[in-house]
Amino acid sequence: MGCCSSRSSDSPASRVARWRSTGIVGLRDARLKEVPNEVLQVGNSMRILDLTNNKLVEIPQEVGRLVNLQRLVLAGNLIENIPANIGYLRNLKILTLDRNKITSLPEELGSLSNLQQLSISQNSLLCLPKSVGDLRTMSLLNVSDNKLKALPESIGGCKSLEELQANVGKSQSLPLRILSPLYELNKAGPYSVCTDLEVKYAGNSIEDVPSSICSLVCLKSLLLNGNKIRQLPQNLLKDCKALQNISLHNNPITMDQFQQMDGFQEFEARRRKKFDKQIDSNVMMSSTALDEGIDLH
Repeated sequence: MGCCSSRSSDSPASRVARWRSTGIVGLRDARLKEVPNEVLQVGNSMRILDLTNNKLVEIPQEVGRLVNLQRLVLAGNLIENIPANIGYLRNLKILTLDRNKITSLPEELGSLSNLQQLSISQNSLLCLPKSVGDLRTMSLLNVSDNKLKALPESIGGCKSLEELQANVGKSQSLPLRILSPLYELNKAGPYSVCTDLEVKYAGNSIEDVPSSICSLVCLKSLLLNGNKIRQLPQNLLKDCKALQNISLHNNPITMDQFQQMDGFQEFEARRRKKFDKQIDSNVMMSSTALDEGIDLH
């Protein structure tokens, strides 16, 4: 269970003492159905709480008292609701809630003034609270694989946002209205804070990619596998100068069409430069690492 996990032979008192000493509580894969009282007894000494891959159905109100907590990881549980008093965790920097059953987030989320990363993918979110725009130190937001139909206009207030991962429900046209609040962040062009935007919308029935996507100058990755796309906006590769990765497998568009687009040579150079950096860093890569991204027809 890892170096910071509980040892079954420990007494509750010795565990609490050790956790207070290190500030780290790690109880991954412990089959927990609720947060043990001894965890909450650690109190203000706790900086990291990791309860990944358990069977938790709720977050106890007492978590709001852990005011020095910097990292809270609750991925892979059965949580449906987030208590409002999570807003008391003013020192929290990383909040990970992936793979739960969460349908909404409290407005108090906006009180997390030091939050840098919020990941809540693979849940059942229908919308985000307006207060998400108050998270001015947040650099990463992952809300992919939810039931979102739009992002709140207030997200334009996330001035430190560098990476956004989001996708939405089925449509015949790529619903870029979900990203419309980000156009304001993009007006700064190469000086825009948002530098790593991923649009993922695979396995739908998209036929049309609107030309407005060319305004997303921070777009780095466009993943549209398994749709009905026959063409892309002609200036996509030319205008989206940060774009390094396009995946269009299982679409009618042909490689020849793609290569005829304005800016293809520049895009190809960016893509290969990224690949070369990965090789130079000795990154283990699959045989498809330099995949062209489009099926040959």
